Amino acid sequence: MELTVNGAPAELDDDATVADLVAATLARTAAGHDRVAVARNGDVVPRSSWAATRLAPGDAVEVLAPTAGG
Repeated sequence: MELTVNGAPAELDDDATVADLVAATLARTAAGHDRVAVARNGDVVPRSSWAATRLAPGDAVEVLAPTAGG
């Protein structure tokens, strides 16, 4: 399925969940944060719901990780 992740087009399996997306997103980055927030179509998805929240074609998802700096 096609969706948008952090403003960029992405392709995921049809049965992908938010948990799958987070694992795939963090695997592609050097960040490896275990503290991330996820919003799907503008609504925050609680971490406790990630495994049960199925993604749908056209969803817009933001995966946000904290950064330090000043």
